[in-house]
Amino acid sequence: MPVADDIRRKLGTVPHKPGIYLMRDRFGTVIYVGKARDLRKRVSQYFQPSRRMSWDLKFKALTEAIHDFDCHVVRSEPEALLLEGKLIKEFHPRYNISFRDDKRFLMLKVNLNDPIPRFTLTRLKQDDGARYFGPFPDSSGLRSTLALVRRQYHLRGCRPLTPTGRDYKHCLYAHLKYCTAPCIGNVSREQYLEQVTAACDFLAGQCEEMQGQLTDQMQKAATAQQYERAAELRDLLADLRQTTKKVSRFDRVPYSLPLALDSQKDLAELALALGLSAPPQRIEGFDISNISGTFAVASVVSFRNGRPDRANYRRFKIETVEGQNDFASVAEVVRRRYTRVLKETGGSGKAAGQKLAGRDEGGEAVPKELQRLVDDVSAAAKGRRALPAGADAAAADVGAHRAAGGPSRKGIAALPDLILIDGGKGQLGAACAELEKLGLGHIPVIGLAKEFEEIYRPGEKEPLRLSQDSGALKLLQRVRDESHRLANTYNAELRLRKISESILDEFPNIGERRKAALLRKFGSVQRIRLASVGQIAEVPGFGGRMASELKVFLEARSAG
Repeated sequence: MPVADDIRRKLGTVPHKPGIYLMRDRFGTVIYVGKARDLRKRVSQYFQPSRRMSWDLKFKALTEAIHDFDCHVVRSEPEALLLEGKLIKEFHPRYNISFRDDKRFLMLKVNLNDPIPRFTLTRLKQDDGARYFGPFPDSSGLRSTLALVRRQYHLRGCRPLTPTGRDYKHCLYAHLKYCTAPCIGNVSREQYLEQVTAACDFLAGQCEEMQGQLTDQMQKAATAQQYERAAELRDLLADLRQTTKKVSRFDRVPYSLPLALDSQKDLAELALALGLSAPPQRIEGFDISNISGTFAVASVVSFRNGRPDRANYRRFKIETVEGQNDFASVAEVVRRRYTRVLKETGGSGKAAGQKLAGRDEGGEAVPKELQRLVDDVSAAAKGRRALPAGADAAAADVGAHRAAGGPSRKGIAALPDLILIDGGKGQLGAACAELEKLGLGHIPVIGLAKEFEEIYRPGEKEPLRLSQDSGALKLLQRVRDESHRLANTYNAELRLRKISESILDEFPNIGERRKAALLRKFGSVQRIRLASVGQIAEVPGFGGRMASELKVFLEARSAG
């Protein structure tokens, strides 16, 4: 397998250190994220002849698609594992399988504003004033370390938010002397907070003394031929070192949409493939996202001259469709999008017809340079002649002229030259029906089905299949993927908002019925915070004691 000179030179700069690597295709898209103990050795394997290529088709396809790579050095393998998982969730690479779900690594949480703070395990970090440790890639090691910390610093492990003497009667932690029992006044809250603070310092890395004690105990047990006890201490010491090892914090990796190598050429090729009169300078893409019919949302992305036009991105909550019905959802969002466009611009569906017939508003002809570029691409595709030098620059100049110096396009400027629907015939038919009702049936609309990357067109029985190397298909894929990303991001945002609304789930013994009754009476967690204990006690299933505990719980979560 021949290796490009720039790849070969870049391989020579990769260090023999642990880290993660990102493989990119010719468009700059991240297609694979991996971790390595030795980056130089691991990355070099992708560019060396291997028998694996003959039987592993996925690996062969990956290596053939690699156009560039990036490496990030970290201090240890656990850090590499954490960063690998974070980047896979960020980029969703095509050739990765692990870490593509929404499951996160475990963290340790303690809220010092609670009446009697306790350490709990969580996977989601919230802005609730609590202190978080982690994430930790080794969950079993974290659990054994947490048990050691509770025993060493005499901390409680019971569930009640504010334990009382009634809870003490059945508390094994207190009877086994693991806990100092602040619930019955054995120690004051200030004294107990000192224990919790010491445990926080321990988890933050100040654990040399504890490691020394465990090492001495292990050696004494081995000398006394108590090998099982020595093995337990050895494993505990390894878990402790793994959990308290300092790990770098990785900020969110900024998302960057890969750009085309030659966007104007791709636009001209797309116009040729779809039979358009001119390259579509403005493309809008639609996508629907939901989870089993819940949190149904839609996205609209806009591309101008083959590049993202983020100022015209839009997000929608599906309002009129119940359950999982992509066809009806597409119809709703298309109707809402272009009804508003026509209303805001004061235009009509008929006014846009001049543009698609090759004329601007006012009857002035669209510049012919773009049409000549289409002709050049057509001739090149048929082998008659090569693209003329400077054709890309000329097309870009034309696009700039139309955007800046061309005639006024008031009333139709926001209408696209091409609409892309993520889906097949059903989604396409729903969109076309709504556009006809709005008088916009003359705008070209296509559907892009993800499984085989088939292009569906109104009135055509058979889908259009373009070559996987086609610039036109790559352009459509970028529009589709960007609309998919925007819809999924909005869906995840709504789910996260819902999770934050469910902070009541952390309150012990509340249950679904009591939580539903609270939200039905007050409407939101914020209103529950503002309510009095007496008002909360009026909710079915609540008494005075439980209402008081809930009030204290919410005040502790809102503090800090």
